[in-house]
Amino acid sequence: MSSASSVNKGDGKEAALFEEQLRKIGAVRVALGQLSGKKALYCSDASIARYLIARNWDVKKATKMLKKTLEWRSECKPDEIRWDEIADEAATGKIYRTDYFDKSGRSILVMRPACQNTKKAKGQVRYLVYCVENAILNLPHGQDQMVWLIDFAGFSLSNISIKVTKWTADVLQGHYPERLGVAILYNAPKIFESFWKMARTALEEKTFNKVKFVYPDRPDTNKIMEDLFNMEELECAFGGKNQATFNINEYAAKMREDDSKMPLFWSPDNSLLASEPYVMNKDMPQEGSSSLKTEETAYEKREETESESENREEAESESEREETDAVSGKREENQSESEKRKEAETSPKAVESTSLPGEGITPAEKSGSSLSDP
Repeated sequence: MSSASSVNKGDGKEAALFEEQLRKIGAVRVALGQLSGKKALYCSDASIARYLIARNWDVKKATKMLKKTLEWRSECKPDEIRWDEIADEAATGKIYRTDYFDKSGRSILVMRPACQNTKKAKGQVRYLVYCVENAILNLPHGQDQMVWLIDFAGFSLSNISIKVTKWTADVLQGHYPERLGVAILYNAPKIFESFWKMARTALEEKTFNKVKFVYPDRPDTNKIMEDLFNMEELECAFGGKNQATFNINEYAAKMREDDSKMPLFWSPDNSLLASEPYVMNKDMPQEGSSSLKTEETAYEKREETESESENREEAESESEREETDAVSGKREENQSESEKRKEAETSPKAVESTSLPGEGITPAEKSGSSLSDP
């Protein structure tokens, strides 16, 4: 076979694959039904494709996942969070978006667990959602992912919690699929290992594979940084040459400016958002392939667990009802026997005989048994 025909055959397969992916995107759109407003803006082809990719191109599961996100966005309104609402969370610079991008043009969020300054999980997750929405707002055209740079300087286990970590994983994996490009855990200390063993159970396998541990004293991991970032722009805390430090006043001004852009981004007039095209994913698994098996998120697993729990409670309730009915039957039977004894005691023959204290009382009446209680 000539090289030209091989190329043509490859192009044919690629075209067929692309058509299949577009068909699945269309199938999800049909399943969603008529959408309007922000929901319609959110469900661009590229956005639907991210949910399909997250669910290995299973239309039914991707649709279910996307519907949950639309419900969540309607309820929580993440695009309407504004700087002044979460400024207290941001004061120490525990999470912020950098002014530079990685070599692929992805937005970068720096996270510093040691700078944790609040206790309420809801506030912490809300601030993270604000940061993610802001990072998406600032993505250059043609890019849809971000990078997390997590600095462990000064870290202690008191800085983080399993509850917040699981909640964060649920929100990010359930409502921002395929938005994370890579997460760099920079110079994580030994004490972090025990927490990581617990935290990783909340991560899907594909999310887990995006996590990279980098240590400044290991050249092999430092290469990860050199491959991803322009070292002149990268902050010195991560081995770069940028001496800039976080300034809350400057950052607040930048965020307020972005806040003014957010309503325009979600305006019905933003045709770019609504028509965000899907760029073919060449790694799409084939129909019937074992790789189509979905990696369920912790959110879905919990949902199934709750469903199982409800079924269990239902079964237990049914069992309790049967036991109650059986007990009621015994009560009625006992009451019937007790009534017969009382009739016998009040009969002329019984009245003629004298009784000592305690005599003529049934064992149940003597002990105060609850069997005859209503």
